[in-house]
Amino acid sequence: MKSLVKSATAILCAGTALTSLAALPAMAQAPAQETASEPMLGEIVVTARRRAENLQDVPVSISAFTAEQLELVGTPDITALTKTTPNLTMQVARGSNSTLIAFIRGVGQQDPLWGFEPGVGLYVDDVYVARPQGAVLDIFDIERIEVLRGPQGTLYGRNTIGGAVKYVTKRIDDEPHMKAKVQVGSYKQTDLILSGSAPVTETVGVSGAVALYRRDGYGKNLTTGQEHYDKDVSAGRLSVEFKPNEDLFVRVAADKTIDDSNPRHGYRLVATPTVPVLGDVYDTNAGLTGKQKVKNQGASLTAEYNVSDDVMLKSITAYRDGRSDTVIDFDNLPAKILDIPAYYEDDQLSQELQLVYEGERLKGVAGLYYMDAHAEGAFDTILALANLTTLTSGSVDTKSYAAFADFTYELTDQFKASVGARYTSDKKEGTVYRVNYAGLTSPLFGGTPRNPTLIRSNYTNKRTFDEFTPRVSLTYEPDRDFTLYASYGRGFKSGGFDMRGDVISTPDTANGYDPELVDTYEVGSKSRFWDGRATLNLAAFYSDYKGQQVTTQVPSGTTVVSFVDNVGSSTIKGLEAEGMLAITDELTANFAVGYIDAEFKQFLRYNLTTRVYDNIANQAVFQNTPRWTGNLGLSYAHDLGDGGTLTFTGSAAYRSSFSLFEFPNAALDQRSYTLYDLSAVWTAASDNWSVGVHGKNLGNKKYRVGGYNFPGALFGDSIIGYYGPPRTVTATVEYRF
Repeated sequence: MKSLVKSATAILCAGTALTSLAALPAMAQAPAQETASEPMLGEIVVTARRRAENLQDVPVSISAFTAEQLELVGTPDITALTKTTPNLTMQVARGSNSTLIAFIRGVGQQDPLWGFEPGVGLYVDDVYVARPQGAVLDIFDIERIEVLRGPQGTLYGRNTIGGAVKYVTKRIDDEPHMKAKVQVGSYKQTDLILSGSAPVTETVGVSGAVALYRRDGYGKNLTTGQEHYDKDVSAGRLSVEFKPNEDLFVRVAADKTIDDSNPRHGYRLVATPTVPVLGDVYDTNAGLTGKQKVKNQGASLTAEYNVSDDVMLKSITAYRDGRSDTVIDFDNLPAKILDIPAYYEDDQLSQELQLVYEGERLKGVAGLYYMDAHAEGAFDTILALANLTTLTSGSVDTKSYAAFADFTYELTDQFKASVGARYTSDKKEGTVYRVNYAGLTSPLFGGTPRNPTLIRSNYTNKRTFDEFTPRVSLTYEPDRDFTLYASYGRGFKSGGFDMRGDVISTPDTANGYDPELVDTYEVGSKSRFWDGRATLNLAAFYSDYKGQQVTTQVPSGTTVVSFVDNVGSSTIKGLEAEGMLAITDELTANFAVGYIDAEFKQFLRYNLTTRVYDNIANQAVFQNTPRWTGNLGLSYAHDLGDGGTLTFTGSAAYRSSFSLFEFPNAALDQRSYTLYDLSAVWTAASDNWSVGVHGKNLGNKKYRVGGYNFPGALFGDSIIGYYGPPRTVTATVEYRF
């Protein structure tokens, strides 16, 4: 802790000194509050505190990316933000094409099973997306994306214990807009994106977007002949906005995404005497076939009413549902050694009411939140060598209630204090049914109708989880170019029931598991200097993390046993730095650096033999949490006059080594690596046309983003990995009218 405080103090003092020296001539000529640099780099408005604010004024660690920034570098989907955001991991889940796994500052959730809460909240236009399936959102028709680091439990509630990602779409303006974009590239990539908006009358506007993504696989399934790591995604959005007067705004929006990509299996990392390792990490020998489809859709109604110049009332009503049918071949061999056919299904109805106040010195938001959600699913665990199938099925019903408030008061022209709190009550009912069948494939997934040979779990239980999550911060702004802040916030991730719970092996599973809590202390600074040509944002944080929910799946006899434990406690210390510099009028540099030192203080693991919990903290590490992350980018924009603008953007993104699970595994863990990207975009002087070429992972680095570990002959000695995209080149043509 002492080392962190020293480092934090040094880095913040350095930032303060640098800003002060840069701004000294201007400050000598004007009072502090009148001193402000012209934002040559542009300003970004964010809604991290549920009200519009300049990014540089918000006492929260935020990375924000506008649509223009993302398009210039050819960002394909939100997982690409991992490259440019410090201490962020967002990946496609193992065995999936569109399920999202997210970690921020070491806090997240790798298990995408139904009913299991994520550790990073995902929001689309302020609507919480509870399910990770179908959550790898492609980038189209957006205004910006915000990544909020650290617990956001006051304003965003449960399951933002690590942070939140906000996907913000565009609102309709008074002029009609249309855009058509075609992308072609490596592996027969062919994408088409159409979007537009237009006023229908003086008070009504409509907008819509359709996106079709098609691509062959990076590899082949050598058993079935299917493309492997391919993409077949169709998505669409439609919204209608009603503005009868200056005080009332109503928006009805709907979206739908369908992923028909082929099953994504893994790559066997360890050879056996009879099974060699394949030459290409994107190839597989998996033999399991079956339905593979993910559907995710939703609708929302947002209404804003200005009661007065200071008060706005806001209502957000939303409904979402989805279904995933999938097959995962864990052994990655033609035989049914360890195969998993599965389905997940869920729906959610939410209602949020907000009161937003914008007074002269007092600003903030208060509100109420309600969600009614249902999640269910089932899967077979097929073990051919034991002539055994274990069927696991169940459901979780959740009703969540919350009241919250967060207000900022200007104590003086330079000092502001913020106080917020949220009270959350989650009521959950979980049902788990787990049985053994002799033979391969249960009746639920098309097997011969028959009775189970053993009932391993058959229970229903209820629990209620209540938590109070406060947040306080103090901000000092000597001038409009510099912000120094200190904050404390608590995050809360709801408890629940393990849908794989096996009462025979772990009797306590029927009682469920408790919530996670994290208390985070943070100091930071945000500055703009050198006549608006540079920005520098710094943060140092310390988190006390308790009750971590960890999923463990281990071979046990002739089955695979899963248990979710509140393993204990840990501390997380870290630093973050982000900055931009306009070196010349045409050349701009940007960077981001993140550092994390995470350590378990207690890690309790259930011993299947002794039936007691052992503290093995000295053996455990944080998963998906590299100690260092970094990004360096350069952008050169040359004005061709009537010939338009030519922009070159290059970047290097570094991640130090990390473990895929809580226990290091030399065969699975990922070593440090750097990814290099390069883009060139020409934009016509009229701004109607743009043509671009985007190269990703130009070094063709092979890096793992997920894996499974099931050693032993009965399980096919299955140690498998899943990989990020190889080198790709994409050409884009866009026409705006």
